[in-house]
Amino acid sequence: MIEVRDLEKRYGDVRAVRGVSFAVGRGEIVGLLGHNGAGKSTVMKMITGYLEPSKGSVSVGGKDVIADRIGVQRQIGYLPENAPVYPEMLVQEYLLMMAELRAISVGERNAAVGRAVASTGLEDWLVRPISTLSKGYRQRVGLAQAILHDPEVLILDEPTSGLDPVQITEIRRLIKRLAVNSTVMLSTHILSEIEAVCDRVVIMIDGVVATDSKLDLLLSSDRVRLSLADGARDVQSTLASIDGVREVEPTGADPAREGYAQWTLTCTSSTPPTPEIVRTAVAAGWDVAAIGPESRSLEEVFRTLLDRHGADKGSEVAA
Repeated sequence: MIEVRDLEKRYGDVRAVRGVSFAVGRGEIVGLLGHNGAGKSTVMKMITGYLEPSKGSVSVGGKDVIADRIGVQRQIGYLPENAPVYPEMLVQEYLLMMAELRAISVGERNAAVGRAVASTGLEDWLVRPISTLSKGYRQRVGLAQAILHDPEVLILDEPTSGLDPVQITEIRRLIKRLAVNSTVMLSTHILSEIEAVCDRVVIMIDGVVATDSKLDLLLSSDRVRLSLADGARDVQSTLASIDGVREVEPTGADPAREGYAQWTLTCTSSTPPTPEIVRTAVAAGWDVAAIGPESRSLEEVFRTLLDRHGADKGSEVAA
């Protein structure tokens, strides 16, 4: 649905975005993650046609954003970081106006607003001025205007920015419901947002793509945690002899099991030889309480990428 190739945006001598390329398939929920100033919003504005690239190309549904900007925007529902609402208008009044701007026919407008209102849970707020709504409900109004025309693609820029924990949970649930019928791309600098909503992440650092991966693959590890009863002998040498095991280290007592110790095995790939480890342990006569992969957190991954890129933006990213 979305294809970005060698995208660049310059502001004078400053290159805010450099050589960004990725593709988003139909039905995916993709998170664009990065520190403040990484270039996330700039990329989204170029995808939606609100900024013109200095270099590179963007296509949505096979339409080029420069050659057919209106054609691209007809396919997109866009929620900027600050929801574009008019506080003095009633919710219903605002949504009907947006339906008109979206060129939805007079006969279809009420039905379109009704569907958007039902999807975003705004039924009890239609005749209230937008200025009286909480920020969470103003975000819902912003989402409602974004889906009025049943877009194939939803672009959401920091959709939970400034919301309280309850509102954040509600908006995340709403995004997952909307994703049933749309391809969704959302930007955020909140790590937990990606883990809660997305199945794939594109991480940007200082205007470039640092990684693009399925979330489960990104968080997979080359380490295995093994819990053995105290008294197991020759553990390090025995396990280190297994093909695919690079290093074996004792990591202290198992906090969940009295009388057991934990061992960490670092393997040569992210697909550890777990069956062979179990067979070796059983053959050695060890009492095995547990074995399993040691997953990485998204924060660990992000900080590793920051270190590789020589950046120090950790304070601007929320876990």
